[in-house]
Amino acid sequence: MGVQLMTGDMHFLSSLGQLSWNSTSEEHQIGNGSLSKFWYNTNKTQLLGVLLAVTGNFLISISLNIQKYAHLRLVCLAAQKTYYTSKLWWSGIILMGAGELGNFAAYGFAPATLVAPLGCVSVIGSAFISVLFLKETMRAADILGGTLTIVGTYLLVTFAPNITQELTARKIQNYLVSWQFLICVILEIITFCILLYFYKRKDVKHIVVLLMMVALLASVTVVSVKAVAGMIMLSVRGKMQLTHPIFYIMLVIMVISCVFQVKFLNQAMQLYNATVVVPINFVFFTTSAIIAGVIFYQEFQGAALLNVFMFLFGCLLSFLGVFVITRNREAEHLRIPYIDCGHIPGKKKMGKIQPDSNSLSYGTLSNEGDMVKTQS
Repeated sequence: MGVQLMTGDMHFLSSLGQLSWNSTSEEHQIGNGSLSKFWYNTNKTQLLGVLLAVTGNFLISISLNIQKYAHLRLVCLAAQKTYYTSKLWWSGIILMGAGELGNFAAYGFAPATLVAPLGCVSVIGSAFISVLFLKETMRAADILGGTLTIVGTYLLVTFAPNITQELTARKIQNYLVSWQFLICVILEIITFCILLYFYKRKDVKHIVVLLMMVALLASVTVVSVKAVAGMIMLSVRGKMQLTHPIFYIMLVIMVISCVFQVKFLNQAMQLYNATVVVPINFVFFTTSAIIAGVIFYQEFQGAALLNVFMFLFGCLLSFLGVFVITRNREAEHLRIPYIDCGHIPGKKKMGKIQPDSNSLSYGTLSNEGDMVKTQS
């Protein structure tokens, strides 16, 4: 009996030692990468949305530079052609469509409050691609703005709300009748009607009025895009949502809001320089998208105060980066009196093309000697 007790005690001590060793081993494994794997498994759906948004915005920046390059090539041709006959221009349009499709899909995987601010990738991408592809000058402002934008994007991705919700048709319907969303919609409609009154009746076309209307429409667009994308993703996974009327209602709202959003944005682009419109529109659009995500989809519900602060700080850095990149870019471009076709990739001729009549350098003579005489 005593021998059995001693044997049992020895087995118990051996098992205890083995358990302690296993526990230490598990902690060691966690310290060596299991935490990273756990974080990845928890956030992989959101990371897929981030990857789609970044890729989509990068494709958009490439497409914009391809379209600009196509326009420059057409200007340098002896026989003038319309831009829509250029295969290069159409390839840029196709790339832009692919980029917008990536952005659309991103809303099905990641929170709207995270996808919208990642639009800064297209601004920084366009600035650096134009240096490589169109041989534009790299400025210190581009490097500073790019650095601010990259740091801001990192903070956005790191501290964004980590929520995974299945956007079923029933859940979308419940969100639509929630009291906080109804109050927000009423306030937005009143504000939009006031702005529209000044725009139509009083002929007020100030950039803030125009872009505020774009931002108010953008909040509706973001809500509807995420709803449509989320229901499509669920349907692809086998949980059919496309048979519910709410899907087609949100689809119609998405299309209508996008059309009017583009209309007012084009109006702003016609009246003001792109260097003014782009940063202000980015700030307004991102702010409205974040508010829509917070109110409609309740994406920051239960988030820690530190996470909210760091996320907003990341937004602020991205805003500053976009402002720094676009600041004075148009003014520097207007100092160049001609478009030198020899600087366009693939073009050997050195002809100089008279700039657009709206530019400050319109009327400049191609002969520098004549220009000196004229000035004297």
